[in-house]
Amino acid sequence: MKRRSRRYERLSQLIDKKEYSLDEAVNLLKQTAQAKFDESVEIAIRLGVDPRRAEQAIRGTVSLPHGLGKSVKVLVITKGEKAEQAQRAGADFVGYEEYLQKIEKENWLDFDVLVATPDSMKDLGKLGKILGPRGLMPNPKSGTVTMDIEQTVKEIKAGKIDFRVDKAGIIHSSVGKASFEATKLKDNIKSLMQMIIRLKPASAKGTYLRSIHVSNTMGPGIQLTPNVTEFQD
Repeated sequence: MKRRSRRYERLSQLIDKKEYSLDEAVNLLKQTAQAKFDESVEIAIRLGVDPRRAEQAIRGTVSLPHGLGKSVKVLVITKGEKAEQAQRAGADFVGYEEYLQKIEKENWLDFDVLVATPDSMKDLGKLGKILGPRGLMPNPKSGTVTMDIEQTVKEIKAGKIDFRVDKAGIIHSSVGKASFEATKLKDNIKSLMQMIIRLKPASAKGTYLRSIHVSNTMGPGIQLTPNVTEFQD
């Protein structure tokens, strides 16, 4: 059994085994953010879906109104005019063959998001075994395979995130930093939850939002009330 630190155990005592409102949960996040660094705020949403069915494999993107509070490194695989657009938009790495080779030969993955034009996917597909398991393969559903390179890079830099349900039916995502004001954390959480609620598949039966937990990087989990009205403006 994994042993928890004294700090973790002490913080856990602040949290009851119950479901909290969004306001209460965010207040507890602020109280339990006691690490020596600015912790990320994470959310885990367990959905009543069967990810093995294509129509229930929830995946999407959302622009968090207040971003993630960290710099997102963007690699763009493209050529010519689109490469110039990527550079203007603030992409960290832009190129084609040199980066394909760097990923393949050096297992280089020093970026957070990979954006590509459709014509480059034939070459990127060969790197599926490297990029796929790490969730870095561009995908049209997430908007990372696109001809609108400039706008896409700007949105990602501003706080647009990609999310998808895992094999256990859970969506994991960051929603900001512990140093954010409470209102900003609530805004980010609401934006993500509203998008997930909108993506509910018609074929999903029973309870859609089964459980929701939020936590700081080094803190204990806090259970949220899985009530749709909690996330409405």
